[in-house]
Amino acid sequence: MRPVTSDEAAPGDPQDLPDGSPARAAARVTSRDVARAAGVSQAAVSLVLGDKWRGRVSPGKAEVVRSVARELGYRPNLAARSLRTGRTRTALLVVPALTTEFFARVYTGAARLAADHDFGVVLYPSPEGNGVAPSPFDSASAALDGVIASSMAADALAALRGAGLPLVMLDSDPDDPTAAAAVNLDIANGARQLATHLTGLGHRRITHLAADVESWTFAVRARALADVLADVPGAVLRRQPSALGVDAGRRAAHAALTGPGPRPTALLCDDDIIAAGACKAVRRLGLRIPEDVSVTGFDDLALAVAVEPELTTVRLPAEEFGEAGMRALMAVLDGTPVEAATLPVALVPRGSTAPPPNAGQAAPEYAPEPNPDPDPYPDATVPVAPGRRRTRATSSS
Repeated sequence: MRPVTSDEAAPGDPQDLPDGSPARAAARVTSRDVARAAGVSQAAVSLVLGDKWRGRVSPGKAEVVRSVARELGYRPNLAARSLRTGRTRTALLVVPALTTEFFARVYTGAARLAADHDFGVVLYPSPEGNGVAPSPFDSASAALDGVIASSMAADALAALRGAGLPLVMLDSDPDDPTAAAAVNLDIANGARQLATHLTGLGHRRITHLAADVESWTFAVRARALADVLADVPGAVLRRQPSALGVDAGRRAAHAALTGPGPRPTALLCDDDIIAAGACKAVRRLGLRIPEDVSVTGFDDLALAVAVEPELTTVRLPAEEFGEAGMRALMAVLDGTPVEAATLPVALVPRGSTAPPPNAGQAAPEYAPEPNPDPDPYPDATVPVAPGRRRTRATSSS
């Protein structure tokens, strides 16, 4: 008998069982089942699920095949395919951390596209954030076809690069020569949109609560902000570093709002989590958002609409980002030329921004008053000069 070398039917497969029988229902769905349900040939199913259908199968039929395969729960015989092609059809997605939903959404997008093309995605959060990410496998090249890495420093993937695997970089320097392809979000445009939004409202004293992380994406944001504000007469941009966290954002905002000189009228934060901390600091100082201080974020996480007022931010298409990264990796594996891709982002104005207070008048400086709560900022890093007073601002509800 001729050996079975792919996922075609073998004796005992569902095709050899009566339609509707319990044994057939429990058996593994094959490409012949998909072909029969979709009304196409088994060859067409193989082309579509192998992502080789363009120019050979119509887009409409390709979508029908993918939809039917999902509905039937079709799973290819990966062991046979790996023996035949020398590929495992498994990709590694390396992310800095899983502390926000953003990277979970990136994974969702990558895994969804991968599943449509019989790929698996292994998620691996780098234990050191931007540090070196060791391979989670004894032999990565034997277990993986390629790597997708999101928001990583240039030297973060030394161990995996040594395995000689194709590498697609996300949210990273597009000129990195070690990457086979790069997919980015239009981060610079997002930062420009935020800066233009604030200056359009009349803000001229803006403090950038900048993520204290050495990475391409945060450097791009800082440069874009500086470029916009350099062209606005009277604008003053200050930088206050912050770790990525709510409490770190609160400390950084407290430092920015209580430091010497005129108080900033807007805090432009590198992500929504820092912005949530900034909102806490503003309120704890007895100030109002946005009447006294405007606050903006970046990412448009669920957190952005959980705070009150809701956060003006930049929406990043995280799932589409993951899909684009997976698509680029599959193209690299197929030997198809891949051009660097940049996905658009969008400003989402909400209630946390408004025109600055007392436009055209002298800027107030922060002067503390006795607080009945002893040492409310035990971890604040900026000292407050003694003997200065201010008028209490009305706190928001």
